[in-house]
Amino acid sequence: MKIMNERVVCTDGFTFSCQASETNYCSPRANRAERYIEVEIGFPDGVEPLIMEYCEDPEDPTGTVYGYVPSDLVRHIIDKHGGIASGEVPKGVPVYGKTHYNRRLYDEDHSA
Repeated sequence: MKIMNERVVCTDGFTFSCQASETNYCSPRANRAERYIEVEIGFPDGVEPLIMEYCEDPEDPTGTVYGYVPSDLVRHIIDKHGGIASGEVPKGVPVYGKTHYNRRLYDEDHSA
């Protein structure tokens, strides 16, 4: 079963999904990478102009994904919306204050 990051909630209420794995539009396209340079944003609850160039379906910007979004840009979006209140981002997305990566992916023993 694929473990997903919890939806990001910014302090102003803006929300979006931020994922990275071998099945997401990210770089590297791998599970549990130590650092992602680009990530996939999905289903924001409002139109965010900073990421529209990455939008898979510009006709439905809140009902689609945004592939290969630079990790630094994700930080700018979070900052623009007042910071991260809750949720998780992949490793490599610079978030100030608390570390918001999915510890379930990195801190457990996943050996067979």
